[in-house]
Amino acid sequence: MKTYKILATGLVAFGLFFSTTTLAQSKEKTVEVGGAPMYPSKNIIENAVNSKDHTTLVAAVKAAGLVDILMSEGPFTVFAPTNAAFDKLPKGTVETLLKPENKEILQTILKYHVVAGKWNVNNIMEATKKGNGKYSFKTVSGGTLTAWMKGNDLYITDENGNNAKVTISDVNQKNGVIHVIDAVVTPKS
Repeated sequence: MKTYKILATGLVAFGLFFSTTTLAQSKEKTVEVGGAPMYPSKNIIENAVNSKDHTTLVAAVKAAGLVDILMSEGPFTVFAPTNAAFDKLPKGTVETLLKPENKEILQTILKYHVVAGKWNVNNIMEATKKGNGKYSFKTVSGGTLTAWMKGNDLYITDENGNNAKVTISDVNQKNGVIHVIDAVVTPKS
């Protein structure tokens, strides 16, 4: 009987914890990315692993050994390419980058998609207005990304002149913000 009471108490406690966590998350203002809600109370990695549209990016972050960095306090602004964005790269590029011997190159490319600080779309648009239509960010890898507007759409341009459109903006995270982009941007080689 005593074991039954302990077990019952444990199940009730687990149920209360789970329902409280679920209730708290259900009250958060989420953005859906890749078929999954992105919770502002979770960090970049905790959310990204749930997006069906970012499985290639998550695999690359793991292969590059950058999980701990993107789980840290930050804040970070991540321009996150979708699987379709990676599919636009020449055939075999992703597979080559995921090889252990290319870890340093992969790290540089992924860090090129990250900017220190939390830049929501309104901050970026304001900076582009002040900069006569353009604003340049210094990326975590040391390169530069340039933001600009075309109508109501936000774009970023890499050092090679390639453009990526922000398709989903202001996906708030506990340690920053994600902006989903439709192309992989690369630093000058």
